[in-house]
Amino acid sequence: MGCVGLGMQGAPIARRIIDAGYATTLYARRATTLDPFRTTGAAIAGTLRELGERCDLVAVCVMDDAQLEEVLLGDEAILAGMTSSNVGQSSRKVVVVHSTVHPNTVQRLAAHAVELDVELLDAPVSGGPEAAEHGTLTVMVGGDPATFERCVDVLATFGDPVRLLGPVGSGQLAKLLNNLLFTAQLALAYDTSTLASALDLDAGALSEVLLRGSARSYALEVWSNAGSLNALAALAGPRLEKDVGLMRDVAATAQPGSTLALDAAQQTIELFDDARRRAEATSTE
Repeated sequence: MGCVGLGMQGAPIARRIIDAGYATTLYARRATTLDPFRTTGAAIAGTLRELGERCDLVAVCVMDDAQLEEVLLGDEAILAGMTSSNVGQSSRKVVVVHSTVHPNTVQRLAAHAVELDVELLDAPVSGGPEAAEHGTLTVMVGGDPATFERCVDVLATFGDPVRLLGPVGSGQLAKLLNNLLFTAQLALAYDTSTLASALDLDAGALSEVLLRGSARSYALEVWSNAGSLNALAALAGPRLEKDVGLMRDVAATAQPGSTLALDAAQQTIELFDDARRRAEATSTE
């Protein structure tokens, strides 16, 4: 078992896999990233190719499409290592992509991997680092059912539920729809809060009752805890903007009957942009 991408999400995923007793090999460019794992018994690979050579299953949790291609493709990358060490294997090695990227990207990489006698699952997650630490990430998987069955026990070390949604790319579609709906709900939470302020309602008391009433949602909870657009934009703005952009591109080919969710999500992104511009203007005064 191998892991690459030991950031806020990837590190607790790796820790859960190690704690579950799987012999695990880690790779990171920066030695300091590996420091928290020095006493866990995990092995360290010196290169991406070595990680691929040593592991039958590699979990990838990098930031975006470009980083995903960087760690998988090339003579010194993971797929090359997996291919060179595949001789005599009873079953194909597997790459599991936990990053949130364009569905077309994982479909293209999966097709390339099969040519190298390697399987690829896309398995983006939702829930954040805290859910990863507690083993309750929602894991949305796309890929071959038999390959999924081979990997599901590992995925269950950090995920609950873990669900197969269809062929490769289906996990990404589910994750993008999840983030689209969340982003759209943020605009509604902000708009409702603005209206409440105009009506002179106590913001704290209103948040408490809404979060306990039929209007409750995770987006409302996040907005209530953030307290300002600036804080929320800094916390989640770039990631949500990336994912809404990906979903917009996917939806353009599907030609949905309604764009209500996309429109509301775009309003959130524009609110984030306005908040950043105001913050930058204030900092230069």
